[in-house]
Amino acid sequence: MSVLNSALEKARVNPRRVILPEADDARIAEACDRLRAEGLAEPVPLAEYSDDMLAAMLAVRPMKEALARRLLDKPLYRAAAMVATGAADAMVAGAATPTRRVIEAASMCIGMADGVVTPSSFFLMSWPERELIFADCALNVDPDAGQLADIARASEASGAALLGSARVALLSFSTGTSGSGASVDKVRAAAETGGFAGPVQADAALNPIIAGKKGAGEGDANVLIFPDLNAGNIAYKLCQELAGARAVGPFLQGFRRPVCDLSRGASVEDIVAATAVTLATV
Repeated sequence: MSVLNSALEKARVNPRRVILPEADDARIAEACDRLRAEGLAEPVPLAEYSDDMLAAMLAVRPMKEALARRLLDKPLYRAAAMVATGAADAMVAGAATPTRRVIEAASMCIGMADGVVTPSSFFLMSWPERELIFADCALNVDPDAGQLADIARASEASGAALLGSARVALLSFSTGTSGSGASVDKVRAAAETGGFAGPVQADAALNPIIAGKKGAGEGDANVLIFPDLNAGNIAYKLCQELAGARAVGPFLQGFRRPVCDLSRGASVEDIVAATAVTLATV
C-alpha cells in the first residue's frame, strides 16, 4: 500500500483536528468540506485569542507581551498557537501565504523539535515499486554542515513516521574518501555529526550491488539528503519528468508539531492529500 493510501486509511480510522487558517480561500473551504465529508480529518475553526496561546508563544520565543499579542491578532500565528496549545493536531497553510511566513509563525509559536534548530522540507517521491523521501528540495539553499545534519535528523523522523523505518543517506558526488573538496567535506561533517551514512553517491545509496563494490553499506536508503537546494530541486523534478515519479509535498519538518506549507498553486486534491500525509506524522 502506498504511503498516501496508508495515510488516507490511517486518517479515516482516527480523524485528527487540523487548522487551515486561510479559510477565505475557496480551495481551502472546499478541501475542508472534503476532509470532513470523507472522514479524513476534523477541520477546526480559528479560535479567538486566549491567554494560553500567549503563554505558549512566549515559552517558545520570549518577547514583549504587546508584540506577542499583535502577532496573535494574525490568523497564521493564532493557528500555530492553537497547535502549540493542543487545540489542533496540525496546521496546514500556504495556499495564500508565502513560505517564509508559514515558517515564521511555526517557529515563533510551535518551536523546533528537540535537537533540531533548522526548519526544512521534504518531498514524498512515489513510484509503483518504491517510495522515498527527498530532502531538502524546497527551502534551504546552501545549508552548512550543522544545518545539513539538522535536515537529516528531521528527515529521519519523517521517514520513520511515513515509511515505517528510515535509512538515511547523505548524498554527494563522492563516496567515502574517494573525493575531496568543500562540498564533500560538508557532507562528511554532517554525516559524522548525526551518525548517518555519507558522503555517498546516489547509485551506491540505492543499489546494493554498487554499494557492495564501493564499501558503502547496504545500498537500501529510503531517505535521501541532498547537499544543497540545487541538487535536491533538480533531482526531484528530473524524477518527475523522466522517471514518472509522483512528488507529494513539499512538507515542512523539524517542528515540535506537524506543519504543512502548501504550494500557492495547490489544487483541492493537493490540499486534501497534503493534509492526510501531514496528519500521518502526528
